[in-house]
Amino acid sequence: MKRKIIVVTTGGTIEKTYDETDGTLSNRGSTLWEMIRRLRLPYTEIQHHDLLCKDSLDMTDRDRQIILLAVENYLQENVPLVILHGTDTMELTAKYLFDNISPVPVPIIFTGAMKPFGFENSDAMQNFTEALFAIDIVQPGIYISMHGKIHEMPGVYKNRQTGTFEKREGGGKE
Repeated sequence: MKRKIIVVTTGGTIEKTYDETDGTLSNRGSTLWEMIRRLRLPYTEIQHHDLLCKDSLDMTDRDRQIILLAVENYLQENVPLVILHGTDTMELTAKYLFDNISPVPVPIIFTGAMKPFGFENSDAMQNFTEALFAIDIVQPGIYISMHGKIHEMPGVYKNRQTGTFEKREGGGKE
C-alpha cells in the first residue's frame, strides 16, 4: 500500500527559475514535478498543491494566514505534509503554524533550498528527499528539515552567517 504525502509549494529559492531572455531569477511557477520525476517513489503517492509563488522575503502575515487555512484543510485528510518555502522567512511561517494548530495530528515538515533546483550544486533535491524521509521518523509536529538535520518547532532560526538552520540556545524560548 502506498503512503500518501501532501506537498504544498509556496515559492522560495527552491522553486526559482532563470529567465535567460531578461537575466532574472524569480518564482514563475512550481518546479516540484521536475524534482519528483527524477525520484523513484514506488511506495509513495504525492499529492501536490501549488499555493503561492513568492520569494519568502515578500511574504506577509496575510500569506501566512493563507498557508494556515490551506494546511488546516489538508489536515482533514490526516496525512503528513511537506511545505516548500523560502528559507529567509521559513521559521516565521513554521512558528505561525505552530502557534495556530493544536494539536498537530501529523508531521508537517518545511524545507527549501539555498540554490534553486536545476542549478549546479543545488541542495533542493537533497532537502526535498530528506523531508520525504523525515516524515517516517518523526512524531506529529512542525519541523524544519534542511541539510541532513531536522529541527522541531519552536525555537528554530536561520543562521545567516552559516546558511543553516539551528535550534536556539534554551530550546523554544525566543
